[in-house]
Amino acid sequence: MNKIEVLNTNGEKVKDITLNKEVFGIVPNDAVLYDAIKLAQNNARQGTRGVKGRSEVSGGGRKPWRQKGTGRARQGTTRAPHWYHGAYAFGNQPKNYVTKQNRKERILALKTALSYKVINKELVVVESLNLESNKTKEMKNLLNNFKVERNVLVIVSELNDNLILATRNLNNVLLLEADEVNVLDLVSANLVIAEEAAIKKIEEALA
Repeated sequence: MNKIEVLNTNGEKVKDITLNKEVFGIVPNDAVLYDAIKLAQNNARQGTRGVKGRSEVSGGGRKPWRQKGTGRARQGTTRAPHWYHGAYAFGNQPKNYVTKQNRKERILALKTALSYKVINKELVVVESLNLESNKTKEMKNLLNNFKVERNVLVIVSELNDNLILATRNLNNVLLLEADEVNVLDLVSANLVIAEEAAIKKIEEALA
């Protein structure tokens, strides 16, 4: 079982807790983690690019000139690809990039990402993250106590107005509830700061 320090908002140790080995101490599965990251990235793609083909472009209902006797090449429509305002040949069409992963693999990928945070010492557990005000400065001071330099993921058991307002102007901070934690946000964060209650919620959901 893995023990980890629980800190207060000043960065001082309060106590130790034991992390569930089945969630935060598994042998990482890189292949499943890779698949989960690709799934999240693919599902975020819109795939809305597209151009009009011969059946979609407007106009061109009449043959531009008679078949024979003009000295010009035969033409059936002015909306062929080689005409001005014509259709696109083999153009891009809207595409659905959504991919799937079975439930056991998704859970394993999440456990792998959480275990990597423990292995790399990128997980900080805080007793509570309740702020006295909704000022961004207060959140900045709190993060400075944990020596945050780059992207940080803050996980709380329950969102409140003060936390939401204090973090929304910080570009390097992402605030999530425990049940919103996902693989892509975990691996994108250089540091994860989680409430003790949020850790227990994650363990209950994944153990």
